[in-house]
Amino acid sequence: MAKRAAEDDEQTSPGALKGGERPVADSGVADGEDFEDEFEDEYESEDEILEAGVDGRPDEEREAEERASGAMEVDQQTFIPGRNKLDAGQTLAPDLSAYEMLHTLEPTWPCLSFDIVKDSLGDNRKSYPATVYAVGGTQAAAGRERENQVMVMKLSGLSRNDQAGNFDSDSEDDDDEETADSILETKSIPLTSTTNRIRAHRSPQSSSSNPATTITASMQESGDVLIHDITPYLQSFDTPGFQLPANASKALSTIRAHKKNEGYALNWSPLIPAGKLLTGDSTGTIFATTRTEGGGFVTDTNGYTGHTSSVEELQWSPTERNVFASASADGTVKIWDARAKSRKHAVSVQVSDSDANVLSWSHLTPHLLASGHENGTWSVWDLRQWKTPSTASTSKPVAHFSFHKEQITSLEWHPTDDSIVSVCAGDNTLTLWDLAVELDDEESRFTADVKDVPPQLLFVHFMEGVKEGHWHPQIPGAVMATGGSGFGVFRSISV
Repeated sequence: MAKRAAEDDEQTSPGALKGGERPVADSGVADGEDFEDEFEDEYESEDEILEAGVDGRPDEEREAEERASGAMEVDQQTFIPGRNKLDAGQTLAPDLSAYEMLHTLEPTWPCLSFDIVKDSLGDNRKSYPATVYAVGGTQAAAGRERENQVMVMKLSGLSRNDQAGNFDSDSEDDDDEETADSILETKSIPLTSTTNRIRAHRSPQSSSSNPATTITASMQESGDVLIHDITPYLQSFDTPGFQLPANASKALSTIRAHKKNEGYALNWSPLIPAGKLLTGDSTGTIFATTRTEGGGFVTDTNGYTGHTSSVEELQWSPTERNVFASASADGTVKIWDARAKSRKHAVSVQVSDSDANVLSWSHLTPHLLASGHENGTWSVWDLRQWKTPSTASTSKPVAHFSFHKEQITSLEWHPTDDSIVSVCAGDNTLTLWDLAVELDDEESRFTADVKDVPPQLLFVHFMEGVKEGHWHPQIPGAVMATGGSGFGVFRSISV
C-alpha cells in the first residue's frame, strides 16, 4: 500500500491543523447552560474517592460484612524459623537485605564439628572478598567410616552481598572490592572414625627460626584423641609448588587415656602458648595433656572426677591459667582448679533440669559464663556469685532465655563485644543476641509485633541441621557454622 503525502492530508482535511495552531470550538456554551462532562462520575471530591474501597464502599463497611459472613482471614503472623512449621512443598529463602555477606559451601561429607584457624592476614578485616581458614572433622556414612578425614580448609572469594540493607553503592571502599565466586579448597588427613569435636591452637612465632605453628586436637568416636600439626597444609594453600612432607598426615600424638569411652569435650588453653589440652568423656572423667619443651605431649592419667554423667563441654578461664569449667549431662556446671591434688571440683552449680550441653566463657568480661541446655534454654551466670560452694548453690542466672524449643548445640560470646552471643539449636536456627538491650515491661511485650520473642534477639539465621557456630576472631561480625548441608559463612547487618 502506498503512503499518502503530507500535502494530500491538507487538501482533503479542511480542519487539519498546521504547526503552531490550536483548535478553536465551533461555538461557545450558551448563557444559562452548564458544561456537560461526558467523563463525569459519581464522585465529586477527592476525599470521597479516597474513602471508598475497591467496590465503591468504605473499607470498614466492607470488612465488617466479610467478618459477619465468616470470610477467611489471611494469616499475617510473622514466620519465625524454628518456631513455625513449613507446609508441604514450602521452602525458606533468606532475606538478602539482612545479610552483608552470605555464602554456603558443601564438602564431600558433613562435619559435626569445626574450628576457625587464626591466620596472618591481619585483625579487624573489613574489606571484601574475605578469606577464612578452618579445620573440620567429618561424619562419613555408616559403612564408609574409612572415608573420614580431618579437613584443612581455605574459603576464599567471600564477596559482599550488594543487596544488603546497609550497602552504600557510593562507598569509597567499593572501588577496592571485587565480586568473586566463593571457593572451598581442602586438604585431607585420613581417619578411620567420625570426629565428634575438633579444636585448633596456634602457637605464636617465638623467633625467626621457630615460625608460628597450628595444631589440632580431634576427639574420635573411637575414644582416641588425635593431635596433628596442620601448619604445612595451611602453607600449601598459598605457596605455589609447595610439597607436603611425606609424614604430614601422621599424628603428633594419640591420647588413649579415655580408653574406648567416647567423648565430645575438648579445649585448648588460651594462656599457654605451647599448648595445654583438656578432654572429657562419657564416663564423666576429664584429662589434661601438656605439650613439653621438646614438642611432645604428656597426659596426666590421674583424671578429674566429680560429674555423674557425660562431660559435654570444657572451657579454660580466659584470665586464670589453672582454672577451667565443665558442663555435663548431669545438668551441672563445675569450676575446677587444675592444680588440686584431689582432682575434685571447687564449685558445682545445677544450671538446668536437663543436660548442660555447651559453655562459653566471655573473654572480655571474665566473670560472665554462658551455658546452653538440652531443653532449649540458655543462661548467663555471674561467677562473682560462685566464690564459695554455698553462695554458688543458691545463685540465679543474670539472664535466662527459653526462645528455642530444641536442644542448644553451640554457644559463643562475640570476641570483641561482651554483650553479643551466638546460639545454635536443634530447631535448625542460629540466633544472634544482644544482652545490652533493656526494655521496660510495656515495651518488651512484643518484638516487631511478634509475641514471645525477647527484645534481645537480634537475628535468626536458618540452617538445616546446624551443629556448631563460631565468630571469626579477625573479621568483625562474621560467623561460620556447620550443619547437615555443609558450611555457611555470613555476616548480618545487625552485628
